[in-house]
Amino acid sequence: MIGSIVWAIVFGIVIGALGRLVVPGRQNISIALTLVIGIVAALVGTLVAAMFGLANTPGFNWWEHIIQVVFAAVGVFLVVRMQANKRPT
Repeated sequence: MIGSIVWAIVFGIVIGALGRLVVPGRQNISIALTLVIGIVAALVGTLVAAMFGLANTPGFNWWEHIIQVVFAAVGVFLVVRMQANKRPT
């Protein structure tokens, strides 16, 4: 159980970084927020992949990881947009 949580955190960090790279332009958000987005995206992506029967495939699970990166990119994009809307003009 602890190993799974640690693995999810480590993998979430990678997913968050990849999600941030996918979003075009400059993202003015902290690294910590990017990591949180990545961890959440990794967990949600795993759940969505499991719902579609893509979570347990032999070998490297490309589909699950692609779904996770997409969720991370959407998360980064939404946070950047929300922060842009908060800034005074």
